[in-house]
Amino acid sequence: MRKKVVLATGNKGKVKELARMLSCLDFEVLPQSEFDVTEVAETGTTFVENAIIKARHAAKQTGLPAIADDSGLAVHALGGEPGVYSARYSGDQATDQSNITKLLDAMASIPIEKRQAKFLCVLVFMRHADDPRPIICQGEWCGEIATEQQGENGFGYDPVFWVKEQNCSSAQLSPEHKNTLSHRGKALKLLLTQLQNQIG
Repeated sequence: MRKKVVLATGNKGKVKELARMLSCLDFEVLPQSEFDVTEVAETGTTFVENAIIKARHAAKQTGLPAIADDSGLAVHALGGEPGVYSARYSGDQATDQSNITKLLDAMASIPIEKRQAKFLCVLVFMRHADDPRPIICQGEWCGEIATEQQGENGFGYDPVFWVKEQNCSSAQLSPEHKNTLSHRGKALKLLLTQLQNQIG
C-alpha cells in the first residue's frame, strides 16, 4: 500500500511539479487542499523557518507526514529581495504577473551585467507534527533577470529568470528539463536520497 504524504502548499504549480518528481517513490502525494488545511502565517524570516512552519501545520491538521517547500527569488542588485516575500512581493493580493511587473520596474535601470539572481528552495519533510528531526534539504539555481517576459511554461518568476547556459528563460524550458536544473529539482534530489535511506 502506498504511503500518503501531504504537500503543504496551495500553489498548484508546486503541487504538480513536486508530485511529478516524487512519483519514483512509493508515495501518494496529496495537496493540503484535499484536507481543508487552513492557511498558516509564514512568520519566519528565512526559507527554512517558513518551510518548517508549513510542514508542521499540515502534519498537525492531517495526521500525515508532510512535505513543505519554501522558495523564492533573490536578486543581487536589490539586496536579495524579494527573498522570503517572493510570493507576496507586490502585496497581499499579489499574482505572478503583478510580482513580475514590480520586479521589472525595480530592475529597469539595472544594466545587463548586474542583473544576477538566484532561485532558492528549502524542502522540509516531517514524519509527524512533533518530529524533532525533520529532513531539511536546500537547492539553488543561478541566473539573471531578463528585461522582458519570455515563455509560457512554469510559474512565478520563470518568464523573467534567464538561464544563460540554455540561452532561454526558465519558462521556455520543458518541465522535465527544468526539473534537472532548478533549485527545487536539486533540493528534491537530496530529499529523495534521504527519504530512501531513512523511510522504511
